Order: sequence, then structure tokens, then C-alpha cells
Amino acid sequence: MPFTRNWLSSGKRAARRAGVTRACVASARMCCERTALAVRPRHAVRSRILCYHSVGTPGWGVNDVTPARFERQLRLALADGWRFVPPAAIAGGSAGPGTLAVTFDDGVASVLTGAAPILRELNIPFAVFVVSDWSDGNHAFGEGTILGWREVEALAAMGAEIGSHSVNHPNFRDLSPGEAAEQLEASRETIAARTGIDARSFAIPFGQSGNWTFAASEAAARTGYTTLYAQAEETRFPGTVPRTFVTRFDGDRIFRAALGGAFDRWEEWF
Repeated sequence: MPFTRNWLSSGKRAARRAGVTRACVASARMCCERTALAVRPRHAVRSRILCYHSVGTPGWGVNDVTPARFERQLRLALADGWRFVPPAAIAGGSAGPGTLAVTFDDGVASVLTGAAPILRELNIPFAVFVVSDWSDGNHAFGEGTILGWREVEALAAMGAEIGSHSVNHPNFRDLSPGEAAEQLEASRETIAARTGIDARSFAIPFGQSGNWTFAASEAAARTGYTTLYAQAEETRFPGTVPRTFVTRFDGDRIFRAALGGAFDRWEEWF
């Protein structure tokens, strides 16, 4: 056993020296998994809410899609016969099969500069979920990376639904019931105070089956949220609305596979 531990420690040190980080490993694993799952896609004809993050912010890593790829994906979906509707229509069950919706987590500035012009040209509605502390300027991502409140208002003026993505993007699994309630209440109150918007929808940070709790669901209902968006389609936390995660690796084949349900049981690895 000591030999095994020493060997593993030596391997980790060697990997660090070679510049291999957990993020790099997770990125490589994600690419391989999505490529493999797309080989035998399902063909589920249903409504589907797409979960994007940034559109032209390379620092967002696997969560960033270039504007060119983003536009190609939307046009590909339209050419394949999909119809885009507001996320709330799918969440509320009124949209019917063959419909798609577009959402963005984190409140990255490239949603305004990279995604919004394309969405406006194609007349596609969308929703943006902001992290209130980040939009207040409390982050270390660099100037111009995150939407400020005036930019959030500009998106709202374009017709975007504005929702909350928490105060500072914690993993709710690790929060006490009181801490979870504070994240939900304070973020909604800040959005209202800064913009006058009554945010009724909440996108769960990380959004997967292990990132939420029943106590958080109860606190969200008490706070006034009516819709809780998750990520994984079939493994999401009970009572949440499913979304389909789109990554930087999703070329035409993988994107079409995602629309067909190939990743409905897939969850991102951290």
C-alpha cells in the first residue's frame, strides 16, 4: 500500500510539472464522453431547453461557444425543423414537441456582445441568469467579463427574461438551509434593487443532480421563485426543469445528437 501511495503521489507531481490540471483532465474527459455518446444518438422528439454560458469568452473554457458556432447551431436547428420559444413556455408545459429554448448561465458579458445580435437577427427569445455579486463587480474575472446592471437592463429591453443564478455561485449541496435561503433571497432582492426586475426563475449553479437539496427547493418557493432550472435532463433533482448543456466541443454531429437526447442522462464531471 505505501508503494501504491508513493507511486500515485509521484504521478500527480509529474502531471503537475507537465501542466496537467484537473480542469484539463475534466475537459478531455468531457470531449471524449460526448463524442462517444453521439455515435449512437437517441431520437427523442420533444421540447428542449438549451443551457449555454458564454459566446466568445475563451476564459470560460468548456462552457464557451464561439459566436460562429453558436449561430451555426441555431441555424442548423431551424433548418432541421425546430421552433424556438421562450424558456418559460417549455418550463410551463405549453410549448409542445419540436420546440427549443435558449438560456445562459453566469451573466457573462459576451451574451450581450456575442449572442444577443445573433438571437435578435433570428428572432429567437432567450433567458439570462445572473450572479448578483458578480454583476455588482465582486469577482476576479477581469474588467468587461461579466454583465453589469446596465447591460442586464439592455438585455431585458431586448426581451430577454432575467433570472437569478445565486449571489456568488456556490454549490448548494454544501450550504446549510439558512445559507441556501440567503443566496436565494439576497440575489433576487439585489436584481430587483438594481434593475427593478422581479426575477421569478432560478438556474441552479452547476445544475446537476448532486448540486441541490430539498431544503433549497423549499426556500426557493418561500422566496417567490416559480421555476428552478437544472442541467441534466433525466437525472436532475426532483421538481426542477431540465435543460440540455451545450459545450465548446459540440460540432454539428454532437449538437444534433444533443437535440435527439444522446446526453439526457449525462452529467458533467468535476
